[in-house]
Amino acid sequence: MKLIYRIVSELFLLISPIIILYRILKGKENIYRFSERYAINSKKRLSGKLIWFHCSSVGELLSIIPLVEKLELSPKVKQILITTTTLSSSKIFEKLKLKKTVHQFFPIDNFLIIEKFLNYWKPSILFLCESEIWPNLINRAKHKKIKLILLNARMTLRSFKKWKKIKNFSRQIFNKFDKCFSQNNETFKRLKILGIEKIYNIGNLKFSTSKKVINEVLDKKTSNFLKTKKILITAASTHFNEENFIFQNHLYFKFNKKFKNIISLIIPRHIERANEIKKEAEKLSLKVHLRSSSEIIDSNVDIFIIDTYGELNKFYRVSSLVFMGGSLIKHGGQNPLEPAKFGCKIIHGPNIHNFNEIYKKLDTMKISKQFFNYNKGIKIIENSLDNKKLIPGNKIIMQYGEKILNSTYFEIIKLI
Repeated sequence: MKLIYRIVSELFLLISPIIILYRILKGKENIYRFSERYAINSKKRLSGKLIWFHCSSVGELLSIIPLVEKLELSPKVKQILITTTTLSSSKIFEKLKLKKTVHQFFPIDNFLIIEKFLNYWKPSILFLCESEIWPNLINRAKHKKIKLILLNARMTLRSFKKWKKIKNFSRQIFNKFDKCFSQNNETFKRLKILGIEKIYNIGNLKFSTSKKVINEVLDKKTSNFLKTKKILITAASTHFNEENFIFQNHLYFKFNKKFKNIISLIIPRHIERANEIKKEAEKLSLKVHLRSSSEIIDSNVDIFIIDTYGELNKFYRVSSLVFMGGSLIKHGGQNPLEPAKFGCKIIHGPNIHNFNEIYKKLDTMKISKQFFNYNKGIKIIENSLDNKKLIPGNKIIMQYGEKILNSTYFEIIKLI
């Protein structure tokens, strides 16, 4: 299996220029920085100890920022490298203005490219976040005696079953980790089976929050407009067809005399779907405004679609009720912690297996509520608007997240 992966990674390298060109044309790749994928680095490596964090995208990046901020204060650390795979995460990183930390796009997991990347950056520790398992990187890092840590590890049942099918290869990969910090009990058990020996279940770093992120606010123009409206619901990380739930609810409440001057916000998981969502809403005679539009916002707008990067938290700040997408389809749900940390009450459909433990915790805190059909969804929204059922949980989550952050930081400092 190891040989097969090596061959596949070589073949991928050959076709990678076509894939990157396609991504550039689709607006998913930075035309000025795509060379970083080939370990042609755009930032300077300083002398001294460097630690490396690799995240997949926005959610994983935001989860480690509070930890990175604490590590920047440590005299043990000279420089921190963060790599991510998505354009959206790089844009969010730019706004954080960290002092010791630089960002690069994650290089292709090819033997020669990884070798070149590691030879340039020479990290003393590599933190792979959540479920970022890259065999060539792991093998080369271990060969160079770089400490390997799986941070805030998450292993879904679906991924676990796939890894179990290639048990020998899995053990060769997972037993190379020096330590693992899992974010839940399910992951702890699964990674133990797959071969990681030193596992600690400290808790999910996504419960912690950076002040730089949480203090972001909307521009005055948008903020003043939304103050003139009653935000019915904010639908976050929605997938195909889930917006229909928002449209139908908006129509129901729009003609209910009890709720006047309402607006619904939609933040699609993939913002390139914005125009498609707009067309579907307009078929129902709903007035729509796109966040990216330069047009003046119509005072009678029904649906406000956020089709810009890195603004979720700004809109969570002005929302009180959030529907988490990925839960009305067979996707497994999206992480509800970000809106919950802003004091938003959360509602969701039944398909949440990717974040079971988080939802259980929020349910215990009476911050979230599940519904199974449209009518129950309406009732929950009505109760939530009347503040009868759910409670804002930002303070509870902040305290809980701070404990997890401090415990994780203490363990990492011992490794540096």
